[in-house]
Amino acid sequence: MSAVAALDYVSVLIFALTGALVASRAQLDIVGFAFVACLTAVGGGTVRDVLLDRNPVFWVGEPTYILIAALAAVVVFFTAHLMESRYRWLLWLDSFALAVAVPAGVSLAMETGQNAAVVLIMGMVTGCMGGLLRDVVVGEVPLVLKQGELYATAALAGAGTALVVSAMAGAVAAALVGCGVVTWALRAGSMAFGWKLPVYRARPPKS
Repeated sequence: MSAVAALDYVSVLIFALTGALVASRAQLDIVGFAFVACLTAVGGGTVRDVLLDRNPVFWVGEPTYILIAALAAVVVFFTAHLMESRYRWLLWLDSFALAVAVPAGVSLAMETGQNAAVVLIMGMVTGCMGGLLRDVVVGEVPLVLKQGELYATAALAGAGTALVVSAMAGAVAAALVGCGVVTWALRAGSMAFGWKLPVYRARPPKS
């Protein structure tokens, strides 16, 4: 199994769990759970593969990804009520999914010989797009767009770390590990310690 496939499997599972948790907060039926879970699980990877002209798209070539996402949705449908804070579970699971999906996007872009800018963008797209689609579909403010949150920034920093490590050491495995660690550390720090970027504040008009 390639590194991209392994990372995709893990990110699909974790992102599917977050999608199902969002569906539980929206009180959807089991079909709604499966739809949101699958959309979240494969959304980022689908956009990545389409942009990189990868044929077939990863879950079309291997439908097991969809099965994993659907099974995760069923499990959450019957167990979500046991969780004390579904939103807290959602946030932390999402952080782990981000830290796996960004290296997946980076790895595929590197394998196909893309330039540094494309590697950065593919890391961000793979990590952020599924969660963005999930939140938009259920009518929530996307985590990636919340004021000052280190989300897309964490993905960008992680992808950048992979490029630096790869250029300095030439070790792809170390680059991907560094990518995941930096991505998760920044995202977790944002949630645990309130790390944020400054946001735009409109100044009142002069009288």
